[in-house]
Amino acid sequence: MEHPAALAGPPVPWRELARVLVIRPDNLGDVVMAGPALRALRRAAPRARLDLLAAPAGAAAAALLPEVDGVLTASVSWQKTGGQDVPVTDDLDLVERIGWGGYEAAVILTSFSQAPWPAAYLCRLAGVPVRVGMSKEFGGAGLTHWVPSPPDEIHQVDRALHLLERAGVPPVEGRLRVRVPAEAARTARRLLGAAAGGRSAGDGHGDGRGHGDGRGHGDGRGRRPCALILPGASCSARRYPADRFARVAGLLTAAGLRVVVAGTARERPLVELTGAGVPGALLLPGRLDVPVLAALIDAVDVVVCNNSGGAHLASALGTPVVVLFAGTEQVEQYRPRFGPASILTVPTACSPCRQFACPFALDCLDIPPEQVAAEALRLADERGGPWWRAPAGMRDAQ
Repeated sequence: MEHPAALAGPPVPWRELARVLVIRPDNLGDVVMAGPALRALRRAAPRARLDLLAAPAGAAAAALLPEVDGVLTASVSWQKTGGQDVPVTDDLDLVERIGWGGYEAAVILTSFSQAPWPAAYLCRLAGVPVRVGMSKEFGGAGLTHWVPSPPDEIHQVDRALHLLERAGVPPVEGRLRVRVPAEAARTARRLLGAAAGGRSAGDGHGDGRGHGDGRGHGDGRGRRPCALILPGASCSARRYPADRFARVAGLLTAAGLRVVVAGTARERPLVELTGAGVPGALLLPGRLDVPVLAALIDAVDVVVCNNSGGAHLASALGTPVVVLFAGTEQVEQYRPRFGPASILTVPTACSPCRQFACPFALDCLDIPPEQVAAEALRLADERGGPWWRAPAGMRDAQ
């Protein structure tokens, strides 16, 4: 650890704290990537209740993170896009909720383009005495421990650990880890078993140690390998076109994989379009909560998805993943680093754009479905094959 003179603000008595709030009101993947920071805080403050303030999309991930004791769910005003009417009473209510928590410290985790200051000032008004955050700009008394931002391209996991180390929290290794509840694992096995005509999908773990040993990759026991396609993402600028996902699904099925397509209730049209016309495809729109999604990712042989929470869950569970990475963000900030992964993207002059909707033709995701399917089959083959034969139209893509 660095000399105290290099730390941000006066030393924080982490080991003596009883209640700590971590603020990360973003999407599912952002909360999963906060896992190592939560693990570092748990070690530094072993007696503290560790609560997470998260947006509805990210709050569901708390069930997978054993370090989290409780969740404050809030759609915070500073994450709303321009033009959205947010009543001032929403902020005042959140100040009251934080105040009732009796927190002695708040740690505000942000991406490089976000500012910690709105959250910091709400925590100040709520009476939280220690407020830790990181930004490029100075914002006055909102933070008691202000850390200047590291380079923009740093990975989100490393960014959060950098903040904590500068606030006196000893670092931990940055591997993502999630704990899949046993009931979620049983539900995933039932879904896959039913889709396979009653055959079991394997004995997933449910013990919190990462992926289990029940996938059965091409081992002669009759289990058909399985691919999970997640066509959704938080905005249209991050979504590979659904008709191309449908072509990928057809190619994987022709190569011998069972295909499962999943998404939220709002993503039902994407799920149905992706699976339309694919023989034997299992479509699960709106039928999975986050723990069951994690269990499903753990049980399959390969995941194909956009730059979204599914990619980070696959990374945490060690499941091979093909990521269709739009030019909205820098790859190095979000790259899955802890399992077999293939990142597919097309460099464009407008990237990173941070747009919610592409004003052009989504050139950054102009990737042939044959290439996507070939990468998925390659990753699954390396894990347990060979058990598939590429259709003729795919052989050149490999």
